[in-house]
Amino acid sequence: MAFMMKSLKINGKILDWGSRTYIMGILNLTPDSFSGDGLLSQDRVDSDMGVDLGMVIEKARLMVDSGADILDVGGESTRPGSQLVSAQVEMERVIPVVAELATKFDMIISIDTYKASVAEEAIKQGAHMVNDVWGLHADPELARVVAQHNVPVILMHNRSSWAHAEIKERLGGRYVGIPYENLLEDVKRELLESVSIAITAGIQSDKIILDPGIGFGKSVEQNLELVDRLGEIRELGYPILLGPSRKSFIGYTLDLPPDQRLEGTAAAISIGIDRGADIIRVHDVPPMVRVARMTDAIVRRKTDN
Repeated sequence: MAFMMKSLKINGKILDWGSRTYIMGILNLTPDSFSGDGLLSQDRVDSDMGVDLGMVIEKARLMVDSGADILDVGGESTRPGSQLVSAQVEMERVIPVVAELATKFDMIISIDTYKASVAEEAIKQGAHMVNDVWGLHADPELARVVAQHNVPVILMHNRSSWAHAEIKERLGGRYVGIPYENLLEDVKRELLESVSIAITAGIQSDKIILDPGIGFGKSVEQNLELVDRLGEIRELGYPILLGPSRKSFIGYTLDLPPDQRLEGTAAAISIGIDRGADIIRVHDVPPMVRVARMTDAIVRRKTDN
């Protein structure tokens, strides 16, 4: 907690980095989420039906009532081997939801996309920040959109490659054999490359949040190491988002499928907060709010000395 970073104001809310951990609740509008929480059934996809807005709003309301600070809306699965979707399909999934959330809740809404056209329309409909799993490397126009609308952006480290994906029916996908010369130094260098793209495009440095990309192009052991050494990434001087929720490194460590990874997620989040995470991105908001608050009470104690 050594770095004093400028607070970030979003939608009238102040994110005062270091004062507490902020909670981002995940709304996956996909039929094929790795975690099994996708809010779009395959039946609705097959019949060209849209997202069930009522069900999504009900889930969002539970997150808000349980203490979520941010709702993260995504329309394309990022699990190994998942089906890529077009910008048009992604917009059909996420834009009605973003618009409805913006009307129903006085919340920070994040759009989880790497596509400039999706991000721009989502911002116009009420999204307040962009969460890019490719750290501005996938769509060269996205940095311009973020800068033009003057919104915060989450830049994630990502070396995902289908050639290095291994998928087991019970435990899901994981990455093996992706080469790193030095895990932490490589991740930090590549995150700073994303920062450079952002700054060059005109994005203000205090609107940049970094995500080490747990589960994206890292082996089980590398993910464990990243959580343990998260403080080294925070030393770059930017707020940190950590997203270990239900990830396969927990499943392979504990030999458990996605729906039994609550305790493993809690352990990773607690360690991550201790190592400097500012935002945690989670599926199970009620229990993880409690985990974060208890961990904050231990590691963020204020003293008069």
